[in-house]
Amino acid sequence: MEKHTASVIMAAGRGSRMKAFEGNKTLLPLVPEKSPYEGRRPILLHILNNLPAGPKAVVVHHKKEEVIEATRELDVTYCEQPELNGTGGALLAARTFIENQNSDQLNITMGDVPFVKMKTYLDLINKLQNYSLVVLGFCPENKKQYGVLEIEGGRVQRIIEWKYWKTYPKEKQARLRVCNSGIYAARKSDLLPYLSVLESKPQIVRKEINGQWVEFEEFFITDLIEYMSAGGLAVGCVVADDATEMMGVDDHSALAKAQEIFRSKNFE
Repeated sequence: MEKHTASVIMAAGRGSRMKAFEGNKTLLPLVPEKSPYEGRRPILLHILNNLPAGPKAVVVHHKKEEVIEATRELDVTYCEQPELNGTGGALLAARTFIENQNSDQLNITMGDVPFVKMKTYLDLINKLQNYSLVVLGFCPENKKQYGVLEIEGGRVQRIIEWKYWKTYPKEKQARLRVCNSGIYAARKSDLLPYLSVLESKPQIVRKEINGQWVEFEEFFITDLIEYMSAGGLAVGCVVADDATEMMGVDDHSALAKAQEIFRSKNFE
């Protein structure tokens, strides 16, 4: 394993399910004080602390000034995502940062998943010895609306989103056991050519805004798995032992749970 690993942290989104909170959800506190939304130990700083040594880029958009202010004492690069056009759009926004790295190892993580351990990130990186891209998977008791990994012969062929697999027969659903965490590792040299492929194939997403349905172009990292696999590259996965590591903070109840976990594990 190389001494340094580059990391990209996606921290651009609004967090629309976090009602009554207008800030960037990656800055929500793991130690609440005046309210659940005010306190210490922002989620993003905890994530940055858990990542392996090496250069780090934070993808910003919503309340970017607040994100920059919260991390200004850290040695990070900021990559602005001009519009909120999906996880793939966030990765495209970081393309120049990725191109400029000497290391061929890259972690890609989300800014609202605070409990992924450094060992888990390193497990992903170590698996790049045999794979071009590695997906961090987990096996929750309830698959909810997660994407699931289609795995054949130890290789991930694609990630199937909930809106598709929910229509599968129950027996087929049961076989799709491993869920996608949205966290990855990749070889820079294999990833970069496929960023151009991703950029050339936007998905058209319809959203209702002020009572009107509007179409947007969006890009998704999950599509990269299918493109790279179809191109003959090996995509693997690491399945985390503890599903708690994968917990995302996307609404008030998840925030309360994360704050309780942080307190109970004495992370302070």
